[in-house]
Amino acid sequence: MKIYLLISGKYGSRVVNNLAEHGMASNIVGMEEYPEDLPHFIDDFSHYIPHSLPDADLILAVGLSGDINMVVPEVARKTGAKSAIIPIYSPEQMPPGLQQEITESAPDVRIVFPKPFCSLEPIGDAPIDEFASRFGKPVLYIKSDNFIKKVKVLRGAPCGSTDYIAKGLWSMPAEEAELNATQKLHNYPCNASTDTDPAVGDTSMHLASYQIKEAVKRGLGFAVKSAVVDDEICDTAKCQEECLKTCPQVRIGLETITISNEEKAIIDPATCGYCEICVKECPQNAIEIQNGRFELEG
Repeated sequence: MKIYLLISGKYGSRVVNNLAEHGMASNIVGMEEYPEDLPHFIDDFSHYIPHSLPDADLILAVGLSGDINMVVPEVARKTGAKSAIIPIYSPEQMPPGLQQEITESAPDVRIVFPKPFCSLEPIGDAPIDEFASRFGKPVLYIKSDNFIKKVKVLRGAPCGSTDYIAKGLWSMPAEEAELNATQKLHNYPCNASTDTDPAVGDTSMHLASYQIKEAVKRGLGFAVKSAVVDDEICDTAKCQEECLKTCPQVRIGLETITISNEEKAIIDPATCGYCEICVKECPQNAIEIQNGRFELEG
């Protein structure tokens, strides 16, 4: 797979370095780096399009903010790429209107906008799936008894945070790993914004923390905290399914909350970030955050 990179700032450079360190240097056929101080609104972005572009399968635009992202469809056209990834780390970086404009300007290119980058998973597009098999939503192999004995990164966040977090989990009490993973993410120079994204109802930083927590939970086979539904109280036939509609994880495409045939909300402890939004939004007061040991299926 041939990747052409469009990057800006320290975040863009960090992703490039991480890809190279993990064996993808030979896949990078070219790169254009843009200054961070470009205007957010650009009337004519044509002179920002790189010259002499090579053939490519995938365009990866990382760290670009505002209208400069409009170069992606044209770069895809000139390289022959039919796939592109533009990660979103801040609501100001990629407003919904700009995202729609980019998509509409390249109807023959499959463009995904993972929010944040560490939520990327395979989608049925060959180049994107090949990339997402190695970088995106974290996947960990964890060997433990009462303590973490071994942690192996099977798929890491493109920024390199998963490797940093995994090393910090060794020898830790297994039941402390889930919460400690979030703390270690905050110690890493993550580029995810702490501003609430109106389209999601939560911050990109929180979403990033939910992804690494899920990786730890699945690696261990259990969660230590989750939102829990009281089936005796819950009746989604009598509400507007506010929990489902407001869950940030559902809004980025996960099945953290589903509705059963009995019209009861079901919350998946593996992907629940216990943000408490569903607790606050439930008109029946049928949801609460509980500590415990929640065994995971599979």
